Amino acid sequence: IAAAKTGGSVTLYADPVEAVAGPDVVVTDTWVSMGKEEEKAERLTTLGSYRVDAELMGLAKRDALFLHCLPADRGYEVTAEVIDGTQSVVWDQAENRLHAQKALMTWLLQQ
Repeated sequence: IAAAKTGGSVTLYADPVEAVAGPDVVVTDTWVSMGKEEEKAERLTTLGSYRVDAELMGLAKRDALFLHCLPADRGYEVTAEVIDGTQSVVWDQAENRLHAQKALMTWLLQQ
C-alpha cells in the first residue's frame, strides 16, 4: 500500500532469474536464523537456487545494488564475490540502520 501511494512497487517472484531482470536493488536475507539451526539442511536444499552469486547479479541492471541485513552466511545466501563486490552496499546499509535506530530511540524518548 505504501509503495503504491508513493508511485513505487513491490513484486514477489519465485524465479530468481526473473526477479533480478529489472529492479534497482537485489536483496536477500539470512536463510538460517539463530535458534533455527536444526532447519539448516532443509533450508539450504530449499533455498539453494536463490543464492545471489555473480552470475545472478550479472543478469540484473548494470547499476543494480545488492543489500543484505547482515550477518551474511557467505556461500549460502550470497557469495563472497557479490557481498564484497562493487554493487554491494551492505556496509552502508548497516551504518544507516544504526543512525535510523538512534533517531527512532531519540524520538521515542521525547514522547
